[in-house]
Amino acid sequence: MLQKSFSRIRWKSLVQPWQHTDWLLFALPGGLTAFGGVMIRSTELNQGWTDWYQHWIIGAIGFVIALVIARVRYDTLMASRWIIYGVTNLSLLIVIFLGTSALGAQRWITIGGFNVQPSEFAKLGIIVTLAAILSDRAASTLPVLVRTLAITAVPWALVFVQPDLGTSLVFGAITLGVLYWGNANPGWLLLLISPLVSAILFNLISLSPWFVGLVAIWVVLMAVVAWYTLPWHRFGAAGALVVNLVAGELGHIAWGILKDYQKDRIILFLDPDKDPLGGGYHLIQSRIAIGAGELWGRGLTKGTQTQLNFIPEQHTDFIFSAIGEELGFVGCFLVLLAFWVICLRIIIIAQNARDDFGSLLAIGVLSMLVFQVVVNVSMTIGLAPVTGIPLPWLSYGRSALLTNFIAIGLVQSVANFRQRLNFRD
Repeated sequence: MLQKSFSRIRWKSLVQPWQHTDWLLFALPGGLTAFGGVMIRSTELNQGWTDWYQHWIIGAIGFVIALVIARVRYDTLMASRWIIYGVTNLSLLIVIFLGTSALGAQRWITIGGFNVQPSEFAKLGIIVTLAAILSDRAASTLPVLVRTLAITAVPWALVFVQPDLGTSLVFGAITLGVLYWGNANPGWLLLLISPLVSAILFNLISLSPWFVGLVAIWVVLMAVVAWYTLPWHRFGAAGALVVNLVAGELGHIAWGILKDYQKDRIILFLDPDKDPLGGGYHLIQSRIAIGAGELWGRGLTKGTQTQLNFIPEQHTDFIFSAIGEELGFVGCFLVLLAFWVICLRIIIIAQNARDDFGSLLAIGVLSMLVFQVVVNVSMTIGLAPVTGIPLPWLSYGRSALLTNFIAIGLVQSVANFRQRLNFRD
């Protein structure tokens, strides 16, 4: 009888630390990683590469790291926010001066024969830093908003000059997501992105005179938003009006300075047939592959575009096109469904976190994942320009894969410690 009671207590002590764990949030990234290895192998079948095997090994390491992080109290990171922020910026500085260059960018540090991409881990650094800052003081005032943007600007600039446009865009998505969840006025967030929209709209005027009216409506709308959301209504509205007009004109001037090939990189997704053997090649071949898959796909390792290597970088940025060709609409739908469930579980954890820091951590991870999935999939089907953003857990990339698993580990830690445990508190 005593032995049975002892066994029951021992079993309970093993299970109790994991009773709040969202196991589906572990299973889906693990399943996507395993599936990613299969698809990477399919893209490399005729080349003799072993990236698929490395993808599984790094994925297994990342999974174990996520399990360990899930058992560490996430709130211990609060005290280390500035250390994490400093290390993040230092690693990005090291890349600029001592980094390894490839594909026209300097983004990697070689450690023990492996290329490590600090900008991937910098995403986690900025998530932790912003979550800690906004948990102390909500972004409901302009000084806090400006301070948050200033803190983000340093690592963002260091990533942008590498140059790494894709990751710098992810930084922007993380910042906007955390600010929104941190109680920032949605009107302020709209005003933050309005200069970029104005710059784009001003360049569309040359395509059609109808865009003049659209530009006018947008600029006036931003002035109205500023009137109702900013202090000193008249000055705020006038400032928003001037900033958007200046941003639009600067964007127009900058566009005129760009060379033709640089312009093509930005707008070729609208008409890739303009340069079918150059900048538009990736998009044309990707759309052909996804369209050829139809409903059920051509079968694993049987896709012509995939197996004949018509699609460059199909094991990394364009892995979704291989899925579309070989597994069809059904395969693509199931992959997107898995991402949707992952995001849903993260939102639920954020809503039920026991403090603002944990909730903001989860939302930061959510913003990072949602932006990467949307941009990558849009890129492969021709709805967005090619930016080099990988598809989480599916694209080959060791630093990105580890980053995504560490992020899931942080969210799981928020889930595990969302209730106060009597024997710890």
